[in-house]
Amino acid sequence: MPVIGFLSSLSARDAARITAAFFQGLNEAGYVNGRDVAVEYRWAEGEYERLPTMAVELVRRQVAVIAAVSGTPAGMAAKSATMSIPIVFAIGGDPVAPGLVTNLSRPGGNVTGVTFFTSPLAAKRLELLRELVPKAKTFAVLTNPDNPPSKLEGIEVPAAAKAFGREASVFNATTEAHIDDAFAAIVQQRIDALFVSADPLFFNYRDKVVALAARHRVPALCLSRASRSGRTDRLRRQPIGSVSPSRQLRGADPQGREARRPAGRVAHKVRIRAQPQDRQGVRLNGA
Repeated sequence: MPVIGFLSSLSARDAARITAAFFQGLNEAGYVNGRDVAVEYRWAEGEYERLPTMAVELVRRQVAVIAAVSGTPAGMAAKSATMSIPIVFAIGGDPVAPGLVTNLSRPGGNVTGVTFFTSPLAAKRLELLRELVPKAKTFAVLTNPDNPPSKLEGIEVPAAAKAFGREASVFNATTEAHIDDAFAAIVQQRIDALFVSADPLFFNYRDKVVALAARHRVPALCLSRASRSGRTDRLRRQPIGSVSPSRQLRGADPQGREARRPAGRVAHKVRIRAQPQDRQGVRLNGA
């Protein structure tokens, strides 16, 4: 039975909705977990330094395809671990800038996937925060420098703030403890409002971020909303099912893809186009 390697920057709990949609995509393609495919999970739980080792473990496991979801670092770790196993990513930032793919029209290599392009909307999100807190003169930008899209937001958001006559300072956090340190500095500097970067680390610790913002009475704009149950409404209907690697499992050539802008406003999808030449791949029961 073919094995899918599932590599995530999140924890199993925080990725529950993502995995549910992922398996829905597989089911719609005719594959049932445990019957047609098996899944090997690796959860980094916001600790990106664990991803390279986890990706190598999946390669040694000889998985048929790697699904690298919830952040650019997972995709980059998978790409560094193998040049032959197909990789399907789901990220929020630009996959071209960090080198995950060559370009959107022809990504090249063994990598394809979906980007929700949440990071390029950072300036718009800052404008929303300014409208919500019109008296704010200073903004804090909480970023994770270990994640390229988040690091980029640390450049673009202060530039956007300067454009409308405001000041924005960047506070970096790569661990849970760093989040506490960042808030201590934000409070000390009497920052008026907080912009939280779209990063899996902050998604993983979203309840903590929201609790600290509430405790210190700092208005904050997050990509995700924490609730009393600890669950999050990130996107009511994520197109994560499109990350389902059913084409790769059927043996589609991992090269020769095209990117297109889907009908919805949330994601850019990199679709696979089979090459004219016939290449042997993994074929599932009944496929």
